[in-house]
Amino acid sequence: MRYFEDFVVGEKITIGSVRVTREEIVEFAKRYDPQPFHIDEEAARNSIYGGLTGSSTHTFALSSQIHHQSQDEIALVANLGSENLRFSAPLRPDDEIKMMTECQATRISKSRPGIGIVTTRTMLLNQRDETVMDMTTSFMVERRPA
Repeated sequence: MRYFEDFVVGEKITIGSVRVTREEIVEFAKRYDPQPFHIDEEAARNSIYGGLTGSSTHTFALSSQIHHQSQDEIALVANLGSENLRFSAPLRPDDEIKMMTECQATRISKSRPGIGIVTTRTMLLNQRDETVMDMTTSFMVERRPA
């Protein structure tokens, strides 16, 4: 279990990875974001993407999936929010997406001294090391029990 005290500013960690199939991209998009370039091969080929792409919502959801499948257990209390969310390259069928984080800041909560606030930069990278998603997130983490 990682507690607030285990986060070190500047530390970079690879959390895990997941392979995304064509079927998963289409299934997710049909349910949550049925744009033609997410669900139809021909429409996708004729789009600015030149082929099938995953929804940005699907890409974001992968960050949660990767984290929860990893061994990186955090004494998480709550997610406070994300900023600077960017989708720099499209998610493609058969991409192997890895998640990397960098701790940017830590501080003890002023109102809840048993909790710390951690800010990280999280990136999802494909097998070509292209950044697919980049965001800054702040979350509350329990401090190590005495």
